Amino acid sequence: MNHSVRWAEYGEYDVPRETPSRRLSFFKFILRYPIFILASGPPIFRVAHDKIDATKGILDVWSFVQVSVLLIITLRAIWRLSNARSILTPKKIRSILLLASFLGVLYTISVFYSTSRRVSLAYSIIYFLTLICVFEFILDVYRTPPNWLQCLFHLRLIAILVLLLVLVVLFINPTLVVGTLPGEEIERFSGGAVGSMLLICPLISIISAYAFLNSLESKVKSTFLFFVGLVGVVLARSRGCELALLLVFAILAFRWAKMGQRVAYVVISGFMNFVLLVGIFVTFVGGGTIWNFFNRGQDIKGIESASGRTDIWKFVFQYCFVHPWGMGYVAGFRMLFRNYYALGLEINVVGIGNAHNSFLQVLADAGWLALAIYLIMLVKIVRLALRFAKKPAYMQFARDNEFRMALECSLVLLVFFFAEGQDTSLFTVPLKPEFYMQFIIIAIILGISAKLIADFRARHVVAAGRFSGGRDVG
Repeated sequence: MNHSVRWAEYGEYDVPRETPSRRLSFFKFILRYPIFILASGPPIFRVAHDKIDATKGILDVWSFVQVSVLLIITLRAIWRLSNARSILTPKKIRSILLLASFLGVLYTISVFYSTSRRVSLAYSIIYFLTLICVFEFILDVYRTPPNWLQCLFHLRLIAILVLLLVLVVLFINPTLVVGTLPGEEIERFSGGAVGSMLLICPLISIISAYAFLNSLESKVKSTFLFFVGLVGVVLARSRGCELALLLVFAILAFRWAKMGQRVAYVVISGFMNFVLLVGIFVTFVGGGTIWNFFNRGQDIKGIESASGRTDIWKFVFQYCFVHPWGMGYVAGFRMLFRNYYALGLEINVVGIGNAHNSFLQVLADAGWLALAIYLIMLVKIVRLALRFAKKPAYMQFARDNEFRMALECSLVLLVFFFAEGQDTSLFTVPLKPEFYMQFIIIAIILGISAKLIADFRARHVVAAGRFSGGRDVG
């Protein structure tokens, strides 16, 4: 028996044995890792969000479908955890999971002062169910790693399937996926509850762009899917999403330019040609027309207030300075904001059910301590990802470049979620596809990191065993 096997049996936690990553068909992949089903939402054929009173709860058959899917996946995760020989993970991973658990505890405590205790309690339970699924996935993949790039490609395939479903619904019942912007006579192809265009389309574009730059698949396929996602983003008509996507593309271009002088020359010349083409386009079309399209024809007041968001954020800050424990998980803001509106705020609260900012939503839900824990957790995740994504440091931990590229692409997606999170709270509200998607990307990052840490320690133990003359190193 070799030393790596001895370490796997007697160490602090199970170290994954060296097994080649497997490529699975999409169906087998979903059966093996059912948490990816949550990335689809799952789709809900419900009227567009802007036609629903956000201050009232929505309880219909689709709500039961959502919870049932999550519950089935969670029960499977609990069963697998109960049959696992060990549920320990590397210390750095455990610290992040403990922070996530403590954040859930704060959400649960907020039930006692929430304006709707039953709603807050229900969402708290859903949060912990999702966390159990994430923990089981991390524990599974760091011991028996999948093909990590295939995880991202299958995630993109799920987004494509949801997009196709949205297009089918568009021809059958357009009201489900097309909505009118609040206070304006402009329609946007949002995807509604069937599938958020502000999530699935950027994800398709980002993964395709990364695959193109790193030659991970056919250039034609990557280019086609990139523009499919890009067109979807334009049709969704969200400035926040467009700016977040622009930031991610700039990061990808900068990273690509660092690959060599020739690549840097291509990037710089391409950027200059792009600026030239934009200048020509503006000259012929007119700057005013382009600005009105991008800004949706809003007046100065609407631009300054970010479509009323600054007033919402002001309310959250003012309330939490007086009540540092927050308003109550999810339900608190929905009810308390009506009182602020009653004081004279000129915003229609019918469609406002959250803080329209993921970070301020955490603050509103459970106060300043929850926000601090949330930020610390995200910083630790990003630091861990950056550590292994750097090639010099990475080569000390693994020989397979697949891990680094999957980690790097996941980190880019996480940056998009953070940037888009400045415009929406859905990344922190359970039962939303954005909430599940962010958890899945974090799970992939932690799964890869756990695998690399465990392998690095196993090699050191093997080396120590050889140095000691072949004796067991437990």
